[in-house]
Amino acid sequence: MSLTKPNDSALIAPSRINPARALSSWSSFGLLIVLVVVFVILGFTAPNFLTLSNLLNIVQQAAFFGIVALAMTLVIVAGEIDISVGSLAALSSSLLGIFVVNVGLPMWLACIVVLVVALAIGSFSGWVRAQFGVPTFIVTLALYLALRGGAQWITNAFPIPIDSGQFFYWGTGKISGVVPVPAVYLVVVFVIIAVVAQRTVFGRSIYAVGGNARAAELSGINVRRIRIAVMAISALTAAVTGLLESAQLSSGTSTIANGMEFQAISAAIIGGAALSGGRGTVVGTLIGVIFLAVLLNGMVLLGVNPYAQQVFQGAIVLIAVLVNVLRSRRSSTVV
Repeated sequence: MSLTKPNDSALIAPSRINPARALSSWSSFGLLIVLVVVFVILGFTAPNFLTLSNLLNIVQQAAFFGIVALAMTLVIVAGEIDISVGSLAALSSSLLGIFVVNVGLPMWLACIVVLVVALAIGSFSGWVRAQFGVPTFIVTLALYLALRGGAQWITNAFPIPIDSGQFFYWGTGKISGVVPVPAVYLVVVFVIIAVVAQRTVFGRSIYAVGGNARAAELSGINVRRIRIAVMAISALTAAVTGLLESAQLSSGTSTIANGMEFQAISAAIIGGAALSGGRGTVVGTLIGVIFLAVLLNGMVLLGVNPYAQQVFQGAIVLIAVLVNVLRSRRSSTVV
């Protein structure tokens, strides 16, 4: 019995795909065209948009929420959602400040402890989902409030200055004086998650669970472990982003990553991930990340009202969802 029929295109080995046909049917190809058009328009209309410093700034800002967005793709493909990543990034930053400044841990050890705490929190949310059947939206909504509150509680909502030499390079440094270091992390995370999603049994299991959890379970897939794992991965990337932003700001602070969860989810949806689960690609999400970063940067340079920027973002996400729904209906009709 084939459990991944609705998503066979996501699981077929690349060697068996006709490149021209794959390109023409690629769900993110339209977004790529839109990205190019928007880029050209902003190049002519937004002051200083095409300067090297601004383009590098776009890449650096994209890296911070892009790392989380790539992991969010796995979560959404599995049929789940995680709206606690921004709060967890803030808690991770705050814990880093506490561990380094107040407790006196070495920077490397403090970072490891923070990552372990994040993994535990992510695994807990996945366990609650698997054990009690509570939707991850509800679980992570509770964490969204609790983790941000916890971060503000332990820091009294004040930044904790961190003085640790080379650590700051990982958030603000540039390789050869040009390429932002966070961008390298984004590429590394992209490669890892792309390989996991397309080349491993675990990745195929994620698509199967998102497509039909009951059928996946009957075929021998441990749905419980898959759900726990994707939530743990999402939490880990949130903690990494929190550490990177701490390095950028030279402090542990509870006010970072406001709205990051919505940027990550938006990028995945714009890139073609279906909220119903079972469909989505990290390539599409990466294009969605770049598209959002370019659009936000362009609106800032054009002097668009910040509140109007939120309206545009919301409209774009809504359009992306509608496109996904229409494409799903068309696919169901064809089948």
